[in-house]
Amino acid sequence: MKETRVRPNLFVVGAMKSGTSSLHSYLTEHPSVFMCQPKEPCYFVEPSQLDWPAVERLGLWGHEERYLALFREAGDAVVVGESSTLYTKAPKISGVPERIARFSPGARIVYLMRDPVERTVSHYWHAVRGRKERRPPLTALREDPHYLDVSHYAFQIRRYIELFGRERVHLLTLETMRDHPEEKVSELLEWLGVSPDLVPEDLRQRRNVTPGRFQRPRGSGRFDRFRYSRVWESLGRHVPRILRSLGRRLALADVHPVQAPGLPEVVDFLRPIQLRQTEALEGLTGRRFPEWRILHGGKPASSDRGL
Repeated sequence: MKETRVRPNLFVVGAMKSGTSSLHSYLTEHPSVFMCQPKEPCYFVEPSQLDWPAVERLGLWGHEERYLALFREAGDAVVVGESSTLYTKAPKISGVPERIARFSPGARIVYLMRDPVERTVSHYWHAVRGRKERRPPLTALREDPHYLDVSHYAFQIRRYIELFGRERVHLLTLETMRDHPEEKVSELLEWLGVSPDLVPEDLRQRRNVTPGRFQRPRGSGRFDRFRYSRVWESLGRHVPRILRSLGRRLALADVHPVQAPGLPEVVDFLRPIQLRQTEALEGLTGRRFPEWRILHGGKPASSDRGL
């Protein structure tokens, strides 16, 4: 007897730092929904564009059976899905909408967005925390277009709408999810064709939020790189604790994103660019986004740590 393999029919495609981890968790709790673990398999990202060691080690690219194995416990779930934010990082990562459309042409797409100024700055601090960014904020955002590309929501979602149709693409914002969680999750569940009354109880709890304080390497980061080297792996346990503590202080500096200098200049740089990008989004979607306070000249809510 031929084995019936479950294929995902829901893809939460981003945007990064916009609440996808929280939404993935909420959906997992619904009895008619199965969301895979790990949350971000990134199966449809071509290996040369991946640059994510933890995902690369999964070895999914080109191995459909391994990918489908992530969903083998789905059982009778009506909705079977995954959430990979790399799926909306064009042009740095390309070809993803087309690959998903060939693989699952009847799929539904969910795309979360966030005040683009907040999201861009949060993206920067995420890169700093991951030791992939050492430049000052304004320098990094001016020199690397990828930060702003990911916040260009019309550009990122347009191809999905063309391939799947507007009726199969559901748009959400982090802000409305935060302010009206029961209503927005219920609407999403109804759109997915499952009971909208079975809403999780912990909708006020956010996952994977950029911390209000963390550490980054000092200077060139050579001390920090040494801490993760094979030499340190073999010698570190023999070094007295007081010297290890001193080494950490030499290698790392405390970072408080909310208090970081130069933030007003960063916002002034981003706002005119992202206002134009949001106009394109409004034209594409036929709706406005008044909830994006910083974009429109306001201040962040107290819960928006690190922007």
